[in-house]
Amino acid sequence: MATFYNEHDKLYVAVDCIVFGFDEGELRVLMGKRKMDPGRGQWSLYGGFVGENESVDDAAKRVLYGLTGLENLYMKQVGAFGDVDRDPGNRVVSIAYYSMINVADYDQAQQEKHDVAWVNIEHLPEMFSDHLQMVLKARRMMKEKIAHEPIGFNLLPELFTLPQLQKLYEAVNGEEIDKRNFRKRIGEMDFIEKTEQKDKLSSKRGAFLYRFNEKAYKKEPNFKL
Repeated sequence: MATFYNEHDKLYVAVDCIVFGFDEGELRVLMGKRKMDPGRGQWSLYGGFVGENESVDDAAKRVLYGLTGLENLYMKQVGAFGDVDRDPGNRVVSIAYYSMINVADYDQAQQEKHDVAWVNIEHLPEMFSDHLQMVLKARRMMKEKIAHEPIGFNLLPELFTLPQLQKLYEAVNGEEIDKRNFRKRIGEMDFIEKTEQKDKLSSKRGAFLYRFNEKAYKKEPNFKL
């Protein structure tokens, strides 16, 4: 078989996955401490190298499944990170992706298996290489997208209260939202449906539970929060 490009230097291609979760009113990132050199013991995202016979998207899906045990997750590419000295181990270009999951869907056994933790995005530690920049860029992208597309429901259970939804948007945006205006916009969206069920944990009266109707949204995809 003919070979090409032998005159060029070789380098590694990796993927790094930023997994966002929402819990107790906080936006959190799933991360752990590296168990390999270089950077052993430093906080790090979960990633891996791209296989010879897989695309970068497929590599990211494989890494996400290996970490969470969940399939068909929401996933968006953040971009390429390729500073020459970003990885002291070798010349590595990494493609970062962010994903959003409902924390309750993430099995505790998986978390213990990979020795990872949910870290509040407002209190991120120093991280290996450029992983902190990856997380911050992913948050900026998510913040922009969540205002115009209903991606935030990936972070919530199927049934949620309006206070939960508001706290989610406040956590992603990093600022408080006017309750009256928020409720008004919600009321204008037919695809955010009020159910007859109530959450009795937060108060004696209970708060009504809502659901996102994807079919109704697709018929009239007009979303702005």
